[in-house]
Amino acid sequence: MSRALRARRVGAALLPFVLVAGCERAAPAPDPQLVAQWTRSSLAFVRSERLGPPVAARISAYAAVALFEGYAADGRSGLRSLAGQLNGLAALPAPPAGEAVDGAIVAAVAERLVLDSLFRDGFASTRRTVDSLASAQVAARTAAGVGDEERARSEAHGAALGAALLAWAAEDGYYATRSMTWTPSTKQSEWQNTATLDQYVPQTLSMQSDFVATGNPNVRLDAESASEKGVFTNRPKAAGATTLPSFNPVKPTEPFWGTLRTFVIRDGDECAPPPPPAYSEAKGSAFRAMAEQFHDSVRDLTAEQKQVALFWADNPVATGTPGFHWISVVNQMIARRGLTAPQAAELYALTSLAIADAFIGCWKEKYRSMVVRPVAYVNRVLDPAYRTVIPTPPFPEYPSGHSVQSAAAVSVLIKALGDTIAFDDSTQVDVGQPPRRFASFTAARDEVAWSRVWAGVHYLPAVVDGMVQGECIGARINGLRTRVAP
Repeated sequence: MSRALRARRVGAALLPFVLVAGCERAAPAPDPQLVAQWTRSSLAFVRSERLGPPVAARISAYAAVALFEGYAADGRSGLRSLAGQLNGLAALPAPPAGEAVDGAIVAAVAERLVLDSLFRDGFASTRRTVDSLASAQVAARTAAGVGDEERARSEAHGAALGAALLAWAAEDGYYATRSMTWTPSTKQSEWQNTATLDQYVPQTLSMQSDFVATGNPNVRLDAESASEKGVFTNRPKAAGATTLPSFNPVKPTEPFWGTLRTFVIRDGDECAPPPPPAYSEAKGSAFRAMAEQFHDSVRDLTAEQKQVALFWADNPVATGTPGFHWISVVNQMIARRGLTAPQAAELYALTSLAIADAFIGCWKEKYRSMVVRPVAYVNRVLDPAYRTVIPTPPFPEYPSGHSVQSAAAVSVLIKALGDTIAFDDSTQVDVGQPPRRFASFTAARDEVAWSRVWAGVHYLPAVVDGMVQGECIGARINGLRTRVAP
C-alpha cells in the first residue's frame, strides 16, 4: 500500500473523531455559584430597597424565570422552557436553530435586562450592581472557553429573551394598581392598621445604611436628624409616584395584590382557604373562642418561643421578607446539595413561582375577609395589657402570609431535594440571629407557622388554613414540566 493511500485511510478513520472534537464544548459546565450570585444579590436588593413582601415576591419570580429560561436555552442543560405553561406566557424567542448558545451567558444577559427594568425606580447602586454582575459572568464564561461567536449568539438571545419576559411582566396588572386608591375600613369588626413607624426600626446591614427619619416614611435623606454615618452612607430615594415603593408600615400593604395575574394557579381564588369565622365579641361565639385560644397560647411564652418568633419575623427593612427567607434557603442548598447550575436555576425558579402565587392567593383572601388582628381584638375584649413580640404587619390577618408561602416553597423544596436530611438555616446570621437547625424542610415549615402565633400576629386557624392553601399552590407548581424527556 502506498504511503499516500495509507495516509488517506488513516485520515478517513480519524475524521469522525475530529468532527466530534470540533463539536465538543470548549468551556466547562457553568459553575452553580453563577446562579447563587444572583440569589444572594437579589436578597441584598430587597433589603436595601426596603421592599414589601408582595413586591419582592413578584420581582423574584420574574428574575428567576429569566435565569431559568437562559439556562433552558442551552440544549445541554436538560431543562425545558416554561413557555406555554405559565399564565400569559404563550411563547418565547427560540435560540438559533442548530447553533449552540451558552446558558450562563444567556441567563446573565436576560437577568440584567429584567432586573434593570424592575428596579428602574430603585437606587442607582442597585442597577449598577446588576450590570456589573452580568458583565462579570459573561467575562467569566468567555475566559472559561466560550468562543466569540457563541458568546455573541448567547448575548443576542439573552437580550431577546429579556425583552420578551418584560413584555409578559408588563401585562400582569401590577402597574395598574400603582394608581389605585383604597379606602380603609372604619368598622370595628374589620381590620384597621395598628402599625406605627416607631415600631419598625431598621438596622444597618452589611455596611448598607437604612437610616429612617420617622417623619419621612419614604426614607428620603433628612440631614438635620441623621447621624454623620447616616449622612454619608444613606442613599435617598426620589419622592413621588414609583413602581418600586418602599415598605411603609403606616399604609396598608398592597390591598389590590389579589387581583394580579397569577403565574401558575388559575387565579387568586384557586386553593382559597375556607371563610374565617364571623366577627363577634359575644361569649361562646366562634370568633371569641378563636381569640381566647390565641391568648392562652401566648400568655406565658418561653424564651425559646420568643426566639423562634424573632427568627422568622423577616420584617421588611430589617431582615428581608418571608419569601426571601426561603430564597436564602435555596441559595444555601445550592452548595450543600451539590446542585448543578441548571438544577440551581430550576430550584430558584420553582420556589420563586410558588412564593409569588402564594402571595397573590393569600392577599386575595386577606382583603376580602378583612379579619381583625389579634392585638386589636385582645386589647379591646380580653386583655388591655397584652403586647406582641414583634410589630403587627400592616395588612389583614387571615390567612397567614408566612404560612401560605412557606408551605408552598417547602412543597417545591421537598419534591426537588427530599425531606430526610437535616439542615442549618443561617439566613439571619448577618443581623445577629444564630443559625437554627431543622430536621427537615417540613419541620422548618411547621416552626414558621407556630412562630406567627407566638409572635402575636395570627390566630391559630390562620396558620393552619394558610399551610393548606400553600400546599395546594405548591402542588400546582410541582406540576410544571421543567425537564426535557430522556
